[in-house]
Amino acid sequence: MKKTYFIKITLFLLILSVAMSNQSTTKIPNLEIKFLNGQRTTIYDLLKKGPLLIDFWATWCTPCKKLMVHLDKYHQDYKEDGFQVLMINQDTPRSLGKVKSYINSKRHKFLVAVDPNQQIAKKLNGQIMPSLILVKPDASIVWRHQGFMPGEEKEIQKQIEILINQIRKYDQ
Repeated sequence: MKKTYFIKITLFLLILSVAMSNQSTTKIPNLEIKFLNGQRTTIYDLLKKGPLLIDFWATWCTPCKKLMVHLDKYHQDYKEDGFQVLMINQDTPRSLGKVKSYINSKRHKFLVAVDPNQQIAKKLNGQIMPSLILVKPDASIVWRHQGFMPGEEKEIQKQIEILINQIRKYDQ
């Protein structure tokens, strides 16, 4: 009886320790970002303002375009909390003109960067589009999501609000 109880407790503690070790957060690397206007910065410089939602997209990606409307709204709604949306375009260097005209026609307020050779996308595992990465100001990745279907914008907003509320509590 005692032996069975001891084995159960040991097994429970082993499972618990494995589960806790998998909770470790991954930090996003400090990659250089080139904006659509040619200016450069780094991810860590953007994180100095607050949380960051990174989205990989392309002009030919219909779900990406549908998602943009929501991401632009979140960028504007949560800017008082330092929150920003960084859209990283994956079109080829030849399509840069198409990217600029598309963004200019929509008048979105979020940040737009280019990654024509998919170097950033490969490093951040963002080749599937759209691909979202929510990052805390300390560079910890807290949430990822790939693809977009109507209705998923609610989950995206929920994840943003959870992170912002955690930061607000910590700052108090």
